[in-house]
Amino acid sequence: MRFPVTFTALLVAALQLILLQATSLRAADREDAEAAAQALAYDQENEGFNIRAESWSRDLQPKLGKATRMQLYKGNEYCFCVAVPKKSGVHITGAVLDLEGKPSGEILPVLDGWGFVLFYKPKKTGMYMIAIHQTEKGKRKEVPVVMVSGYR
Repeated sequence: MRFPVTFTALLVAALQLILLQATSLRAADREDAEAAAQALAYDQENEGFNIRAESWSRDLQPKLGKATRMQLYKGNEYCFCVAVPKKSGVHITGAVLDLEGKPSGEILPVLDGWGFVLFYKPKKTGMYMIAIHQTEKGKRKEVPVVMVSGYR
């Protein structure tokens, strides 16, 4: 009877180790995406944008993009710095959806495809959507995506 109990204990320990390794890999990917988005934001701060302290972070699926609503004010210019882990091989793009749901904004993509800066100056104050999705160019897999925003 000792063999099944020992085997079960070893199996549980092995599964816990696998789960711990997967969790630390996801955390490292999220930190990489966060650092990449912050680096893009730092460049915009040098251009006069006030960068918000908080960041937005989600998991981005290959076939399903992500979007978030933001209150934007007429008269301000906004920048949205978005990134996935640099070594993931995933390429992303995005747009601001205006009050009619039409994609707009000026996008400045990173050459390697792992990020972009999206600029937008709303004509009206209101709730806008910032939409992000993976492109066909890069690998297609689930990755963390991080957005840092600013205004001037």
